[in-house]
Amino acid sequence: MSEPPLKITVATVTYNAGALVERTIRSVEAQDYPYVEHVIVDGNSRDNTLEHVHHYQERNSIATVRHEIACISEPDEGLYDAMNKALDMATGDYIVFLNAGDTFHQNSTLTAVAQAALAEKGGRPAVIYGDTHLVDDEGAFIRRRRLTPPRKLTWRSFKAGMLVCHQAFFARTDLAKTNPYDRNFRFSADFDWCIRIMKAARKQKLPLTNAEIVVANYLSEGLTTQNHKASLKERFRIMVRHYGLLLTLWQHGWFVLRSVLKK
Repeated sequence: MSEPPLKITVATVTYNAGALVERTIRSVEAQDYPYVEHVIVDGNSRDNTLEHVHHYQERNSIATVRHEIACISEPDEGLYDAMNKALDMATGDYIVFLNAGDTFHQNSTLTAVAQAALAEKGGRPAVIYGDTHLVDDEGAFIRRRRLTPPRKLTWRSFKAGMLVCHQAFFARTDLAKTNPYDRNFRFSADFDWCIRIMKAARKQKLPLTNAEIVVANYLSEGLTTQNHKASLKERFRIMVRHYGLLLTLWQHGWFVLRSVLKK
C-alpha cells in the first residue's frame, strides 16, 4: 500500500493586514503543488483582511489546483499566541509560516520542498530549509539575506545567528506541535523555536535537509526589525539558554569585532 501524498501546511498570521495579505494569498494560490493546506489565523482584524480571505476561498472552490483553506478570526494574545493556534490547526506533514507581505519565491517552491523531503535517504527530515530574499513594501527585490543557510545545518549553527529565515524553515508538524512557541519571548520566539525543533531532530536522529533553493521573499520590515533592541536582548537570552553564557559572550564579542572590521 502506497504512502499518502506529503501535505504541506502554510500558516499565515494576520492582523489588519489588508494592504499586504493579498500578495501572500496569491503566492500560495499560485503554487503548482496540489497537497497544500493554508491555515490563516486572524486576530479579529477591523480592516478588509477577511474580505481578501473570503475572495480567496471563492476562487479556490473553482480552481484547477485546489488547496485546503482553514481560517479563524478571533482576538489573540500576540503574534506567537496566534502562531501556536496555527500549529494546533495544522494537519500537514510539514508546516511553514508565511506572514502577510511574504511570498514564495517561485510557483514551484512547494513542489521543490516536497521533492527534497521525499528524496532524503535518512528518513523523513525533521526540517527542510532554504534561502531567502528581502523585498520592500511593493514586493520588489532589495537584496539576498545577509545570513546564508549553511550547506549542513545543525542546532549549533544558530550560535552564529538565525542562519535560516523563519519563512524558509519547514518543520515536521509532529515536532512543531510538541514544541510550540515560547510566549515568554515577544519578539524572537521563532529563533528559540527553530533551535528547539533542531534539538528534537538530533534526539530522534532525523536529518535536516537543504532544499538548495530560494524559498521565500521576506518583507524586510517585520516585528523583529521594528523592535530591534528588544529583539537583540531576547536573542541573547535565547543563546544563553541553548549555548551557555561563555559561548554567548564570546560570540557577541565576535559580532562586535566583525561589525567594526566591516566599516
